[in-house]
Amino acid sequence: MEVFIYVLVSTLSLLIDGILLVMTITAILSWFPAGSDSKFQRVMFAIVEPIVMPMRVLFARMGWFQGLPIDMSFMATCLVLVLLQFALSFVRIV
Repeated sequence: MEVFIYVLVSTLSLLIDGILLVMTITAILSWFPAGSDSKFQRVMFAIVEPIVMPMRVLFARMGWFQGLPIDMSFMATCLVLVLLQFALSFVRIV
């Protein structure tokens, strides 16, 4: 059972690392709007958007951070993923 939990936590940790990497690349690519029609950028957007969308809907429904030039839902999603990664690091120890 310990091996199963270790494999599960390690897989989740790698998945979160990958998502955070793709989110970072997407954030950097958003600074350069000239290549916004590239296939690479569309793939990155297709990966990131389903992950960020629940936070966007929550913020819109609550009326939080409306009209800001910074996408706070993107930043909040990153924060949640980092906190989840941190929590998973404690599971590995046990």
